[in-house]
Amino acid sequence: MEDTSSGVEDPPINDDGLTEAEEFDSLAGIIADGVVGAAGGLVGTAMMTVVFLIAQSLGAFNLDDFAILTELVGLTGYVPEVLFGFFIFLGGGMFPWPLLFASLKAYLPGQSDHVSGAFFGGAMWTGFVLAFYTGQSGLTLVLYAVLTLVAHVVYGIGLGAVFNYFSTRPDSIV
Repeated sequence: MEDTSSGVEDPPINDDGLTEAEEFDSLAGIIADGVVGAAGGLVGTAMMTVVFLIAQSLGAFNLDDFAILTELVGLTGYVPEVLFGFFIFLGGGMFPWPLLFASLKAYLPGQSDHVSGAFFGGAMWTGFVLAFYTGQSGLTLVLYAVLTLVAHVVYGIGLGAVFNYFSTRPDSIV
């Protein structure tokens, strides 16, 4: 009997009748990926905030510095400056940074999302440390640099942990 197969395997089809590529490119898949990224960003930013609170208790960082973000968008005097600045910071941690991480994680060092996230957070720190520098000097400057680096590495680990968790779920499309 003759082999009539083309030598090309059919793509796997899920329960909904969609191939993996179709499921990934579907609106539901894109929204699911966005929700996973936002959840990872929320977890990472929450973990980062704990480190910022430790840094504030040591005098190396001041949460009032988030008011800088409110000033940048021109809402000083119209909204509670520190709170609004923190919400801007939280929004950045939940939306654009996880999207960038999802796009770049295949190219970052590390065999797991946790480790890749730590490197990603370290890279993000280079901009933060300059943007939020408010004149610290001496030991306070060293504490500021080290603790903000730790905060960003912790953010990346939290972000990577959520990505890892959802990518290993049997019914996940991430």
